[in-house]
Amino acid sequence: MMNTAMKHVSVNGLDFAYLEEGTGPLVLLVHGFPDTARTWSHQMPALAAAGYRAVAPYLRGYAPTGIPANGYYDKATLATDVATLIKVLGNGSPAYLVGQDWGAIIGYAVLAAFPELVRRAVLMAVPHPVQADKSMLDAKHVHRSFHWWFFQLADLPEKAITQNDFAFIDYLWEYWTAPGHVDTGHLAEIKKMLREPGVLAATLGYYRAMFDVQKGDPGLGEERALMKRPISVPTLALCGAEDLRAELMVDQAQYFTGEYRFELIAGAGHFPQRERPEQVSQLIVEWLAAS
Repeated sequence: MMNTAMKHVSVNGLDFAYLEEGTGPLVLLVHGFPDTARTWSHQMPALAAAGYRAVAPYLRGYAPTGIPANGYYDKATLATDVATLIKVLGNGSPAYLVGQDWGAIIGYAVLAAFPELVRRAVLMAVPHPVQADKSMLDAKHVHRSFHWWFFQLADLPEKAITQNDFAFIDYLWEYWTAPGHVDTGHLAEIKKMLREPGVLAATLGYYRAMFDVQKGDPGLGEERALMKRPISVPTLALCGAEDLRAELMVDQAQYFTGEYRFELIAGAGHFPQRERPEQVSQLIVEWLAAS
């Protein structure tokens, strides 16, 4: 990644590491699992060249960002992290938001709860939470999201994931990407990050907080209520045509009161920013420039 700097900022009592490239209006790019901020290595130079300041944070618990002592990884906490990052890094001005996988899950929450902070958004590979809830009753989607349920177990997921040089991570990427996609160097970066003390348990904490309300910050009740609102922020939703979740995203316009568009990325699976980087970068730049 050329001309990319690693920086740090204190947000919500936690040290957040982030990658930065370019100058101009802030574009915050939020990664998912199993992944790191470097998943945006193709998009950051494209955004910088288009006159934006591309910032990709490592989410809480993802080294080199710190692991919170309180262990909160619920969606309201994650959305508050991103909202605060926008406030601090954007110097009080609204930003553009791009998210994939958990970055998209968090993104839907931010757009609903903090619409004043985001000019335009691009969300990838995960449907709106109402659609996601519906998918839990559909056998093929339960199978597709088997890791949600597996990660609820104690200890066993940590053991399975670390076995045989983190072969579980290789399996997830092979399962979720289109046939023929190879990203060896990036997967090595992900495994290196997951080997850091406490990181694997932290990343699994996101999933464990999905279904256990006791794992949520009790002080964020107002934010949780706001997260259920329709989304007024202009939003482009993207999904790889080879990703089963695409069928959940085709019919979600009813959850948006602002400008909304959905596009399939041919030949891509769950990680379109890695599988079809040039096309995704172009779509992002064009969408942001339309404001």
